[in-house]
Order: sequence, then structure tokens, then C-alpha cells
Amino acid sequence: MPPMSTAAFAATPAGSAFYRAYDRVLAKWPVEVTGIDLESAHGTTRVNVCGPADAPPVVLLPGGGSTSTVWFANVAALAERHRVFAVDLLGDAGRSAVGATPPRTTADLTTWLDTVVTQAGLDEFGLVGHSYGAMIALAYALREPGRVQNLVLLDPNSCFARMRAQYLAHALPLLMRPTESRQRDFIRWESDGRGVDEDWLELVSLGAAYFPKSKTFVPKRPSRDVLATLTPATTVLLAAGSKVHDSRKLKSVLAESNPRLRTVILDGATHHTMPMLPAAELNGALLGALSDAAPVADPPPGPPR
Repeated sequence: MPPMSTAAFAATPAGSAFYRAYDRVLAKWPVEVTGIDLESAHGTTRVNVCGPADAPPVVLLPGGGSTSTVWFANVAALAERHRVFAVDLLGDAGRSAVGATPPRTTADLTTWLDTVVTQAGLDEFGLVGHSYGAMIALAYALREPGRVQNLVLLDPNSCFARMRAQYLAHALPLLMRPTESRQRDFIRWESDGRGVDEDWLELVSLGAAYFPKSKTFVPKRPSRDVLATLTPATTVLLAAGSKVHDSRKLKSVLAESNPRLRTVILDGATHHTMPMLPAAELNGALLGALSDAAPVADPPPGPPR
């Protein structure tokens, strides 16, 4: 049986609660935002846009289930220098709606994103992805390197190394039978209860439990030979407290994979609190990575935790 359409979902009590939560988090954006819907062969994509119309564009891809609203702590800083295009991933929770042919392959995902940015009027742009969004961003930059001016990957999982067995074990019950409480417990476990916005957590929990998602396709992790061909200026921002991987070890892996990759480890961040915290530190790293400035260096360590 095909999943319920997003239109039908919106008419249900769970759908009404989800979209109210979505609007509450979007209302946290401290800048004027306009939602636009862009069509592709795979469906309708909602993009939340802000910033000066003539500023250099940057496209934001959230982690799975996070929705485009998650960038509320970042858009003010980004919109000072950029035209921001925050995307609801197609087939995932949010205001995008899959059509008759949802993305089933890496080629589908990159073609979908290419259509979205083209319809948005973008030629070259900065591309930022977190978690699952980082997987899509990396796959796109490898396919369309001439369009991506700067690539920024936030705590990317399965892009350069396997995820920790402990993380996967904690995620398994949620994957097998997603519920609001399991999603809340999982995010609070990974983040140690630090820095999680309660309105966003409600949105993510409602989405996990009730949103009619398509089957998620995960791009295959590129080989080292393929990574060596990555040409856009690329910065990887790792969360020091991430339970997805050991960030210090991953930094060494990245240096071996492609010496041109720039890596920043953010103290105080966890996988699921990115991109919300640490906002000031993260925003500075984002802006540096999206500029043509010298390579970003690791920030000074924060206070002992």
C-alpha cells in the first residue's frame, strides 16, 4: 500500500499537530522568510528563502527528520552575507511532497537537487549539508563540481567512515518502530540532554512517529579514489561530542582521504544538536568555510565539560 499523501496527512490530527510544530520552529527564524514550492519529476520541494536577493546563494540540506526549520540559530548570520535556500528533503518530514516517482537511487537524489537549484535560479552556490543532508550534498558535489563553489559538511555520517555500533544499536528500536517517545529518548541520549530546542524536538518526534515518509535511499560511501576527485573547496565540521563517530579519529581519516579537505572540530557540539549549537562557534565556521578566505582552523577549545 502506498504511503498516505502529505495532503491527506495534513487533514489528520497528527498532521495538524506536525504542521503547527513546523510553523512554531519556523517562527524562530529572526529574519523575514519566504516559502516557495519547486517542481521536479520526483515531486514538490518546499524551500524556505531569506537574505538579500543579490547576495551569493547558499543551499542548506538538513539531517533526516530535522526539516529546513532547524537552521533557526544560523540563518541570521548567514543571511547577512548570503541568499539562503533551506530545503525540506523530498520524501522526508517537512512541507515537501513526493510525486509518483520518489527518489530511489543516488542519481535520482542528485537529479532532484539539481532541478531544485536550477528552478530556484541558481548557477553556482555554496552547499551545506548536515547528517543525511551531508550525504546528499557530497554526492551532488562529486557529480556537479562546477556548480558548487564551497561545500560544507556538518558531522557527516557514512560519508567517510562507518557509524559506531553503539549508535546504531541505540537507533535500531527507533528504526524498527518509530514513536514520539523513542525519538525523544534517542536524541536526548545522543546529545546528553544538552542544547536541544523543545519546539524542534516536538516537531522531529511528531515527524518520526506520523509523517508519511518514503523509503529513504542512502548514497553509498565514496571510495578514497572517488573522494580524491572532489574539487570544490570543502570543509567538514565535526561535533566533538558526536556519538555517531569518534571525531578525532575521523579527522585523521579525512586527512588521509584527501589532504585538501579542511576539518574543524567544534567543542560542545553533538551530532543531533548541530546545527543549533554551539551557534556562535558554528556560524563563524560556516561563514569562513563559505568564503574564499584561508583554510579554517580548529577553534580554541571551550571550557572543560
